[in-house]
Amino acid sequence: MYSTNTLLLAILVALLAGAAVGALLSRRLSPDSQKHRELERNLDRLLQQQKDYQHEVVEHFSDTAKLLGNLAVSYRDVHNHLAHGATKLSGGHQTELQPIPEASIAQLGANRGLEDMQQPLDYAPKSSPHETGMLNEEFGLDKVAPEIEPELEAPIPEHA
Repeated sequence: MYSTNTLLLAILVALLAGAAVGALLSRRLSPDSQKHRELERNLDRLLQQQKDYQHEVVEHFSDTAKLLGNLAVSYRDVHNHLAHGATKLSGGHQTELQPIPEASIAQLGANRGLEDMQQPLDYAPKSSPHETGMLNEEFGLDKVAPEIEPELEAPIPEHA
């Protein structure tokens, strides 16, 4: 029938194929590989959540910037309405309420120079360099020298 060599070769091939299939199945079904796949799924899910969150943050700040721009324009429109009404209703007299030009709010801030900036009024500068400033921990505390009490003179014992 079959030669011994052919039979041994077929058994050897079947044994190698069975070992390969067994190794693949054991890797696939082992607890470590299942844990690894679960960790990969969790990582993918967390990465997607992070991307979604980042997208929401960008969208939120874009919408906020647009709404603040609309708010600035609305404020300018209300202010100008009040200024025109004050001028019209005051009978032509000059009022302190002046219209804001149609320039953008950002341009108005950029046109403002540093020359009209002042130190905050709630800050009290030192009047001399040797004076303690308000932020010094001893500011406002009067230094009183501690009174030194004279030591009672005890008689010196004499040795006999």
